[in-house]
Amino acid sequence: MSEIPGDLKFLKSHEWARVEDNGQVTVGISDHAQGLLGDLVYVELPNIGDTITLGNAVAVVESVKAASDVYSPVSGKVVAVNSALSDKPETINEDAYGEGWILVVAPDEPDQLNELLSPDDYAELLEDEGH
Repeated sequence: MSEIPGDLKFLKSHEWARVEDNGQVTVGISDHAQGLLGDLVYVELPNIGDTITLGNAVAVVESVKAASDVYSPVSGKVVAVNSALSDKPETINEDAYGEGWILVVAPDEPDQLNELLSPDDYAELLEDEGH
């Protein structure tokens, strides 16, 4: 099983959220998710300034096998996107928890993050799914 960083929170749909020192939230997909998708060939990013809602699709990652929505772990406004992914979507395959981040959100309701899965709960979810 891949390492799951201890400073992240997770959605059951395999997105991760990292609360930064400035209160903004960086979002990506888990190493497990990129492994299921396989080699990514395209990432559709939201626009900076977009208002996004907890649980709604905010981006799309596409592999040779399938396209998958990326859901927002928190409501707020998109303040940054990882535009480098447009040229190198495989960065998510190589470094899902680091350089492969997808977007940054300024959250409207930071308390929503308390509802997300801890790394241990996420690891348990993966075990329960038989991965």
